[in-house]
Amino acid sequence: MMSICRVSFIYLMIISLSLLIMSLFFINMDLVYLYEWEILSLNSVQVEMVILLDWMALIFMGFVLFISSLVIFYSEDYMGEDMNINRFILLVVMFVFSMMMMILSPNLISILLGWDGLGLVSYCLVIYYQNIKSFNAGMMTVLMNRVGDVTLLLSIAWMMSYGGWNLFLINLNNMELMMVMLLLLISAMTKSAQIPFSSWLPAAMAAPTPVSALVHSSTLVTAGVYLMIRFNELLVSSGLNMFLMLIASVTMFMSGLGANYEFDLKKIIALSTLSQLGLMMGSLSMGAVKLAFFHLLMHALFKALLFLCAGSVIHLFNNMQDIRVMGGVGKLIPLIGSVLGVANLALCGFPFLAGFYSKDLILEFMSSMNYNYVIYLLFYLSTGLTVSYSFRLSTMLFMQQFSFYSFQMISDSIELKIKMCWGLLAMSVLGGSVFSWLMISFPKLIYLPMMLKLMVLLVVSLGVWIGLEVYDLKMNEYQSLNKYFVEFIGSMWFMPMISSYLVKNPLFYGKFLMKMVDQGWFEYFGSQNIYVNLKKSSNLKFNFQNNMYMLFLITLYFWVLILLIMYLY
Repeated sequence: MMSICRVSFIYLMIISLSLLIMSLFFINMDLVYLYEWEILSLNSVQVEMVILLDWMALIFMGFVLFISSLVIFYSEDYMGEDMNINRFILLVVMFVFSMMMMILSPNLISILLGWDGLGLVSYCLVIYYQNIKSFNAGMMTVLMNRVGDVTLLLSIAWMMSYGGWNLFLINLNNMELMMVMLLLLISAMTKSAQIPFSSWLPAAMAAPTPVSALVHSSTLVTAGVYLMIRFNELLVSSGLNMFLMLIASVTMFMSGLGANYEFDLKKIIALSTLSQLGLMMGSLSMGAVKLAFFHLLMHALFKALLFLCAGSVIHLFNNMQDIRVMGGVGKLIPLIGSVLGVANLALCGFPFLAGFYSKDLILEFMSSMNYNYVIYLLFYLSTGLTVSYSFRLSTMLFMQQFSFYSFQMISDSIELKIKMCWGLLAMSVLGGSVFSWLMISFPKLIYLPMMLKLMVLLVVSLGVWIGLEVYDLKMNEYQSLNKYFVEFIGSMWFMPMISSYLVKNPLFYGKFLMKMVDQGWFEYFGSQNIYVNLKKSSNLKFNFQNNMYMLFLITLYFWVLILLIMYLY
């Protein structure tokens, strides 16, 4: 009998390949299908379920299902010792289904279904290993994402007066358009972890590695980018694209700096995801939708491969994630090590690998735009930092000595986890050229002066040099640097602390108010006090009723006495 992993893998892979073939047909014929199903009509407001089928939705769904099928097959080996593997696989399938709901819909109501599904299932997956660190990370993830859910609900409420929620069909005036787009932009920023909502992304590393591979490549973090891809025309016409450009550039810079000071293998890859998301958002703010989508797909391939290889390395190194002890990967596990090296080169845009085609085009497109020096330098420096932390990681994994245990058996056996890498490896090497021919209908020729053309190569070379310099910093030299500076850079500009304070303090004050006001003075002067006074008065009346005859005689006596005194005077 086949396990749930094998069954899920086969089904998802078949659906993925059929969707990719359909997407080729849609690109060739330039087809778009829009299906509308009216669920409810109240006066002039129609609640509709809308499905938009175009080449972009089909190719993205194909990629998501392709990566998730490989991740599920990988999980059979990686999560093999888990007692609840069936529950884990079902959660992953629910996660993928929520992403499908989001991809297919241009309607805010049906987007919300997939959007909330992603948030809730991601919480269940982050807290899968039930310990205090996972619970804290899960809480940070879900609370940050709730901000985006609230702004999405507010945009739905705002558009109630237009009789529908299809942003394609609504003609908004400038102020209203800006308000709706601002709310949607905040939603996209929370899901795609742009500043100031970045701290949940590295915290979500508490999830199992297969989940990290899925979340960081093609599902949760790409939801915000995909939302902005769909509504990009409205974003540009609302004038909010310059605000997004600044946010994206700062996010890229912050994550690139942080990754150079990080020693946790999974966190370095998580921060690289944050950097690439900033690049996609920056590309969207320039109006280069196809380039952003192209980079989204290419990034999904090599980032999933990078995470699966990192998971294998962590497993073989006895669940150790510190790269300072992970030397000699090329000698000990040459197969996984070489695949990891290729994925790392694709990430930093090595020529003719998948990342090169999209990143190079985005950077040259950026050079041809009329931006100021600050944005330009931030964008290019951040790209250099990507190369820097990639080379630092490679040198620490391949060039330094293995310094973990004095004796340890590490086998590079051809297991399931290695078999899963071949499909992603082929796509990471060939995918860039193949999909650039498919998606970009004419070759992008960007004419620039010689200096600007060479700027990309210059920044990449500078990044390689910085990465090797940072690698040469020994521990005592790290300590000799300004302690507060290193702490500031390494902790993502204190963002996790600020985020946790923003969450913790309102909860603390809420508890304080509940104890002091709701259960304190309000109780004393309100319901509890009324109850006590009523009880006292009813007891008094009860005593009167119990001693009725004696009281009658005493009152009669006093009444007669009063009458006599009045008569005498």
